[in-house]
Amino acid sequence: MPTVPVFNQNGQEVSSLSLPDSIFAIEVNQHAMWTVVRAQMAARRAGTHSTKTRHFVAGGGKKPFKQKGTGGARQGSRRAPNHVGGGKAHTPHPRDYTHSVNKKVRRLALLSALSLRANEKKLVLLDSLTMPEIKTKTVAQLVTRFGARKALLVEARENLNLVLSARNLATSKWLAPEGLNVYDLLNHDTLIMQASTASALADRLSKAVR
Repeated sequence: MPTVPVFNQNGQEVSSLSLPDSIFAIEVNQHAMWTVVRAQMAARRAGTHSTKTRHFVAGGGKKPFKQKGTGGARQGSRRAPNHVGGGKAHTPHPRDYTHSVNKKVRRLALLSALSLRANEKKLVLLDSLTMPEIKTKTVAQLVTRFGARKALLVEARENLNLVLSARNLATSKWLAPEGLNVYDLLNHDTLIMQASTASALADRLSKAVR
């Protein structure tokens, strides 16, 4: 059971928290994380790209010129791709890019990402994330204080001062606990949350397998 130190916002260690091995200390499965990130990135694609084939281009009701005697290659329609203004060949059309990922694989990937950050000592737990006012500079200093280049701040959306303060950060990002996902965990080098949030997250993920 990994024991993670708990800090205050000034960077001073005030206590520690033991987290379950089944959530924060499993063997990292690289393939599961790759599968889920691939599915997440694919789901972001709109798939609305569309081009006109010769079927949708106007004109070309008759042969452009007679079959023989011109010295040129025979042509059947001006809608062919080799003509200016003709339809396009082998081009993209609307499609769905989403991939279906098994629920157990999604859970394994999330636990792997959490365990990876805990193993790298990139899981920062705080005793409190409350802020007296909306100020981006305060959150930026907090992130820098713990040596994070790109931090993922996980906190309830009810903590409005933090949510509004974090939205203008250049590289770091706020995320609600229920929105925690593999892509954001891997795309940010440090995970910052309250100790109470980590405990609640571990409890929720433990119940998911019962």
